[in-house]
Order: sequence, then structure tokens, then C-alpha cells
Amino acid sequence: MNADVGKKRNLIEVKNLKKFFSVQEGFLQQETSVVYAVDGVSFTVQEGETLGLVGESGCGKTTTARCIMRILEPTDGEILFRPRQGVEIDLAGCPRSQLRSVRQDMQMIFQDPFSSLNPRMTLFDIVGEPLLLHGMKNKNERRERVSELLEQVGLRPEYMPRFPHAFSGGQRQRISIARALALNPRFIVADEPVSALDLSVQSQILNLLVRLQEQYGLTYLSDSHDLSVVRHTTNRVAVMYVDKVVEHAPTTRLFSIPKHPYTEALLSSVPKPDPRLRTERVLLQGDVADPSNPPSGCYFHPRCRYATEVCRNEFPPLREIEPGHFVSCHHAEELALEGVEPAPVAAV
Repeated sequence: MNADVGKKRNLIEVKNLKKFFSVQEGFLQQETSVVYAVDGVSFTVQEGETLGLVGESGCGKTTTARCIMRILEPTDGEILFRPRQGVEIDLAGCPRSQLRSVRQDMQMIFQDPFSSLNPRMTLFDIVGEPLLLHGMKNKNERRERVSELLEQVGLRPEYMPRFPHAFSGGQRQRISIARALALNPRFIVADEPVSALDLSVQSQILNLLVRLQEQYGLTYLSDSHDLSVVRHTTNRVAVMYVDKVVEHAPTTRLFSIPKHPYTEALLSSVPKPDPRLRTERVLLQGDVADPSNPPSGCYFHPRCRYATEVCRNEFPPLREIEPGHFVSCHHAEELALEGVEPAPVAAV
């Protein structure tokens, strides 16, 4: 996935995406506060590339992914998607009655393969269900297609009569990938696809995703908290803090020359096998800001060792400081932050 990506068209363009959740309390369930899960997030995903969304738990990356898939209804903003056939469509404002045709071009791989598969359905029913819903009524045709999909993800067709409990975690995630591929999508959202798996099988699943991307020209949006995975499997990275994107850049540049203090803190936790390259870890003080009651100014300033008066009072807009490198920090040009050495361009 780290291969250079030429000048390509945007497949997905997210503009000022917002998702708010109302907090209701009391017998009458009156609204007492609002949680700003995603507030003004914007980015693009180009054809054939992988964009990584990273950040601590609760930063809004999974909510963003689910809004794009319309699993959650966005509060505001635009999600422009260009399907294989037809004109560009705004998924945020699209009626649910029109979503079925779009589903053929965009699918999702969920984080937990144990809960994302119906335990009462066989492998044939799970992988073949999208085919049935989209018009493939002939059972023999579905069986042939499911057999082909299983072989593509490294499973044997003879497994079709079995139920999910008969498979390991890695095999279940392969089943989820086969289901996502059933309708030949162009765009796949991968919600931390290996975080629930043993380390011994994580690289196998990541290599499978790389191979499928190269084979079918897939486009991925992958959210993760594992920076080692992101470093090796993405072309560009968007770093989220609380409910906003605070830095957005090509992967190699972001890892080697970070421009936001929060990105520096995240990168300091990346394991470095060579003792000569190890640096002192940046330990963040305090807790993540409350999305229902964020601090004034820059949301990160209570935990930032570089914060000044302007950081406490004025919110820094996301601005482009180098071609393709966006950052939300008042002092981005002044700071010399510590990154990590560029990773080799190779499969995981």
C-alpha cells in the first residue's frame, strides 16, 4: 500500500462532517448536553490509495467511518462519493432508498470478527447474503461465487456448510473480507481490521488486504490506533484529536517530520528496534478533553508542553503549511518536533 500514488481523482471527499449525540437524562429524558463526536472533519481519499485515520480511543475515527457508510446519520456536512456508474452523489443527504445501489461500490470490514458474523448463519449464507440481496437468486451461481471468494481470501470452499464458531479469529476476519468483496466494491472502510487478532496473524491479514488492493485496485479508509500498522500500510494519514483532524499529510512525511505536538506524542510510542534510534517518550499529562465540554482555544492545549497564551484563547484552523501537509497548530512553523525514521517500502 505504500507504493507511490500518481495524480488520481478523488473517490471520496468529506467536507465539514459533523456528528453530534444528544445526552438525555431524567424521567422525561430531557437533553442536558451534546457530545461533539465529529465536528468539522474534512479530507479526501483518492482512487487506489489507503488513507489512515489515527488517534486515541474516543477521538471520533470510528464515528467518522460509520457516518461515511451511513451506519450513523451525519448531523451536517457532505460526503461526496463517485460510484462506478452514475454521477457523484452526496451520501450525507442521500435518502436511504437510494443507498442500496451505492452499497455495491462501498463495503465495510468491522473490527471484531466475533461479533460481526451471525452465529446462526453458515459460511455460505454469510458471504452469499449480499449477492442474494442484490439480485443473484440462483443458488448454484451464488455457491460458485462464494467458492471463488473463499479461495481469494485463503479459505477452502469445503468450509461453506460450517458456522462461524468453527473458525479462529483470523479465519473469521477472512470471512468478513470475503463478504466485503462479494459485490466487487471500489471502496472499503476497514475499522481497525486487525486489532482484535493475535499478533501472529495480524501480518497475514494485512498482507491479504495489500494483495487484494493491488489485484482489484481497491481504495481503503483504514482507522487504527496502531501506528506501526499505519506506518506500513497507508499512503496518507489524518490524525484526529477529540473530534477534529489536527494533522493530515503523506505517511512518510508525517512520520518523519510531524508538525503537531499531539502527533509527536503519538509517534514517540512507536517501537524502535534499534537502541540507537530510541528517544525519550513524550508522556501526555491530564486526560483527553471532554467532547461534550471541550476547552477554549486549541483542544490540545491543556496537555501540550508547547502551549502559549494564543493556544488557550484561539482555536487554530487546519491550514496547509507544505504541499499536501495540513496542520491545526498556531506554532507549526516554529516547532522542531521529533519523528521516526522512514519505514522501508515493503509489504508487511
